[in-house]
Amino acid sequence: MPGHRSKSEKKDADKQLRRDPYEVLGVLRNSTDQEIKSSYRKLALKYHPDKTANDPIAADMFKEVTFSYNILSDPEKRRQYDSAGFEAVEAESQELELDLSSLGAVNTVFAALFSKLGVPIKTSVSATILEEALNGRVSVDPLVLGQAVSKKVEKQCAHFYAVTITEEEVSAGLVCRVESSSKSKFKLLYFDQEANSGLSLALQEDSRRTGKITSAGMYFLGFPVYRLDHTVNSMAQAKDPESAFFKKLDGFQQCEVTELKAGTHVFAVYGDNFFKSVGYTIQVLCAAAFTQEKEDLRSVEAQILTKRAELAKFETEYREVLVQFTDMTSRYAQEMQSIDELLKQRNEIHSAYTTIPLMKRSSSKNRLRKNSFKKSAAKAPAPTEREEDEEEEEEEEEVSSRQKNKKPNTCDKSETLKKKSKWFNLHLKLDKKKPC
Repeated sequence: MPGHRSKSEKKDADKQLRRDPYEVLGVLRNSTDQEIKSSYRKLALKYHPDKTANDPIAADMFKEVTFSYNILSDPEKRRQYDSAGFEAVEAESQELELDLSSLGAVNTVFAALFSKLGVPIKTSVSATILEEALNGRVSVDPLVLGQAVSKKVEKQCAHFYAVTITEEEVSAGLVCRVESSSKSKFKLLYFDQEANSGLSLALQEDSRRTGKITSAGMYFLGFPVYRLDHTVNSMAQAKDPESAFFKKLDGFQQCEVTELKAGTHVFAVYGDNFFKSVGYTIQVLCAAAFTQEKEDLRSVEAQILTKRAELAKFETEYREVLVQFTDMTSRYAQEMQSIDELLKQRNEIHSAYTTIPLMKRSSSKNRLRKNSFKKSAAKAPAPTEREEDEEEEEEEEEVSSRQKNKKPNTCDKSETLKKKSKWFNLHLKLDKKKPC
């Protein structure tokens, strides 16, 4: 009977059974991001749990497809895998996209609770919606260029809109924006039209809170435009805030589609709330009247790319200085402790020069002072009789001179009363007729 394998052994066996992500998605190593994304969506739709609820093989295939896409869709992880394989990619850091329509009531409540607590949860469009769009079974409403339409879409449902543009409008550029004043979560989707009149998902932009609204936009301006995936930085922020600063621009990636062709194009608004419907306003604009904004956007995004390269260099310098600072701080504490110990030893050595207690030493000093005073008094010579007589005569002369210089007091009683009145603050009247 074979022995049971430990969890670590099972984990190592799973690692050995991993297939090449390029092989799983059926793409080449030099495939573009758009080709990788298109292949992933087709396979995810094929093996999605909604369609294969009781098929364990399909469930494993769905996990493998999702895991492979999470590696190849991230430029940094794709580079790490190409250079060093799975060992360079942390499997535990891979985040999965949740399809809220397949979670069930209890799991949806937990997901909503974690989202409220600030845990970043990445959601995906319902597989049912994608399958219906791929089979051409969705209703598409026309949308006039420059016209704003306001509606409400139910959670995990989508509203589809078709916009027709000309060659002139293509050269000027196109912008599609969606806003929600109720701060609801939604996704802005763009679909490619298939040969069988079906629609395949090509672009997806999650809503982002900006001030008192949530908004999302797609920009087809004829030059490379970038999007910022905030989920990448949110996951890093939750794990290590310091590292999150240096990864803040990692999600700044170029959009797969930068220019549209003349004809009809399909957009959709997908309700991404957990429980309630989404109120939104959608508008597609020609960028001809926004020449200055186009130049400003191109300039700012070029600066962001430069800053991303500078940030990578700065991280290396920062880490080196941080190590030095940590070493200096540790040495500072050690030097301070060493100095305190040396000074303490010095004081102990000073105090070791005598063993007499402090109180006894002070009393003996007082006794020495008294004895020395008595000895000096004893050594002084005694005065003679003649000297004593001279001292007595001098004292008598001083007393007689004091009596002569003293002025007679003619009014001792009145002076006494004045002093009393002054002391007790009383106004005492004297009889001036009576002599003192």
